[in-house]
Amino acid sequence: MNNRLMLLGLAAGLLVGLAASTSGAPLLLGLAEASAPAGDLFIAAIQMVVIPLVMAIVFAGVARLGDTRTLGRMGGSALGFIVLTTAPAVVLGMVSMHVALGFVPPVPIPEGAPVAQATELPGLIDFLVGLVPRNPFAAAADGRLLPLLVFSVMVGAAAGTLGAESRERLVGFADAVSDAFIVLVRWILWTAPVGIFGLVAPATARMGLTLLQSLAVFIVTVIVALFIFMVLVYLPLVTVIGRVSPGRFIRGTIASYTMGFTTTSSVATLPVLLRDAPDLGVSQRVTDLVIPLAASLNRAGSGLFQGASVVFLAWLYGVQVPGGAWVGAAIACFFAAATVAPVPSASIMTMAPALSAVGAPFAGLGILLGVDRIPDMFRSATNMTGHMAAAVVTEALAGDGE
Repeated sequence: MNNRLMLLGLAAGLLVGLAASTSGAPLLLGLAEASAPAGDLFIAAIQMVVIPLVMAIVFAGVARLGDTRTLGRMGGSALGFIVLTTAPAVVLGMVSMHVALGFVPPVPIPEGAPVAQATELPGLIDFLVGLVPRNPFAAAADGRLLPLLVFSVMVGAAAGTLGAESRERLVGFADAVSDAFIVLVRWILWTAPVGIFGLVAPATARMGLTLLQSLAVFIVTVIVALFIFMVLVYLPLVTVIGRVSPGRFIRGTIASYTMGFTTTSSVATLPVLLRDAPDLGVSQRVTDLVIPLAASLNRAGSGLFQGASVVFLAWLYGVQVPGGAWVGAAIACFFAAATVAPVPSASIMTMAPALSAVGAPFAGLGILLGVDRIPDMFRSATNMTGHMAAAVVTEALAGDGE
């Protein structure tokens, strides 16, 4: 029932936003803008529970394994899935945008487009060093989920080596904490229809149709490429390796796809993913380890978006790019995808190294920010689908049931 209400909130938000944008009626514009605090409150409530929920379930999942060889097998399978799906996603994004732009005239740069401040992508060594938090509490305050995940895995692995009585006591406490937060999440999800309306309506009203039409090629190409990627990569992996039929997989991810689509944050869908993964035959141990790991690292949809965006901005500014520079841009997009924060529009701010590789100006980031809401919804939902696919595939490769 709640899934239908979520879809209803999405449809109502789109209708009100488009009506306000096209008609300019003060009443509709006021309604759309007045609903924004409801969306902000909904996202804040989800973010409030994500960090403690993730830490509790990861700790319990790792500590319950006991045998660190099992942890290595599951984690290695999940990481292999992430690497082997993100790389083709970046390439597909670049190729699809190259093909699409060959059939259209240049799109003029919108006047007054804001100039974005690019965020420097850390080097490989800095990225690896940053995985170990000097202060886990500071990492939690900053919302840095990946270092907290590493911390939780390490503490859980240490707990798994303790005696059975001590280990069970710690696991029981972590289970109780996660159960309490899951109940809280369920309460929050009952407000999802109103929150989703508050997210979608004001964004659609502000964007309007003019800006969408001027960048329609970019938006449509990204969306189509994301669906092609899911059909050609995720579904075959789930079917062939995970032994789950495409229809069953789609039905099992429809609720979390809707959450990822409307909140533009794949981490916000984490509670729904944890709830639905067992219905696809994923054991609790794999669910508790792989879903949070994928939510922290798996960003194939973001990688595809970044690859397509680099090609689009180079074309928009008339930059002639040699073949070697495209290779450098693809590598930069691949590593950038792993550093994307699980928040709306974060994929854009880590594109600076890829733009530098092809010589495109950073001012193009501001143009993407102006039209990012719709691609952000689709790529976040794609990331979410990848989280579930990673769990299903890992269960087949390394899981051993309950």
